Amino acid sequence: MTRIVRFADDAGTVRTGVADETGGVRAFPGAPLIAELLRLSVAELRALVENTAAGPAAVHEPDVLPLPPLDGLMELWAAGVTYERSREARVEESTEQSVYERIYDAERPELFFKALPWRVVTDGEPIAVRDDSALNVPEPELALVLNRYGETVGYLVADDVSSRSIEGENPLYLPQAKIYAGSAAVSSAIVPAWEIDAPDALDITMAVWRDGEAAYRASTSTAAFHRTPQGLVDHLWRSQPFPDGAVLSTGTGIVPALDFTLHAGDVVEISVEGVGTLRNPVRAQQSDLDWLVEATNHPLTRRAHRSGFPE
Repeated sequence: MTRIVRFADDAGTVRTGVADETGGVRAFPGAPLIAELLRLSVAELRALVENTAAGPAAVHEPDVLPLPPLDGLMELWAAGVTYERSREARVEESTEQSVYERIYDAERPELFFKALPWRVVTDGEPIAVRDDSALNVPEPELALVLNRYGETVGYLVADDVSSRSIEGENPLYLPQAKIYAGSAAVSSAIVPAWEIDAPDALDITMAVWRDGEAAYRASTSTAAFHRTPQGLVDHLWRSQPFPDGAVLSTGTGIVPALDFTLHAGDVVEISVEGVGTLRNPVRAQQSDLDWLVEATNHPLTRRAHRSGFPE
């Protein structure tokens, strides 16, 4: 299996390339951004990936710093209430229950902006909970990597970290519940769409580790998805261009009961079958993500904030 990666070398030079199963990385010719790759059609991108993969490995993954695979004018968006469990959870927590009951079967889905590339963290980097929220949860999701034409070219693991108490108080608070420092994490490697045979039947698992023990564990499958992924994309692409493509997180089928909330020091581990694993430590202060501003121009800043986890 090949993967499309974005990485920085020891000099801080950012490149993109193709990683193989052994960890060998072959850089794309011309050092394109991920955004530039998403200006290609699926067929054009596949040809570029396969031609690049046929060459010798220039570096290996342990010797470079993996970066979130978003850049340029890309945007991270997300969908809500796309699984029955999500509908149940939103109804349970909300003072306006009928809003979520209606959206579940409505033709138009719930779609919302999540983050610009510079705000997105990746594997090993911290996520955060809002300090003005009493109930905060991770939301494990399959994310679609979409080219400028709205075609799915790959997949990522995503965590749509959210405040249940803020959204539950009033649905109009959704942006505050969903968009803040440390609320958006994705895996570091794009698995090309042609590498996944059945995206509609992928197991998704999540564990929240606290003091070495599993404080929460659950699983679902994309087979329980209530909508078609392409239907979400069609609505997202209506009336707005994405010249550098986008990433669309497709909603969660795992929501803990109302007696569970994330704590500082927790580690959230999410796996999507065939796509990868995403692990992030939890912080309690949004200021713990201030370094993302410096990392925009100095990517090696991320090293000081990245955690290693025992296997």
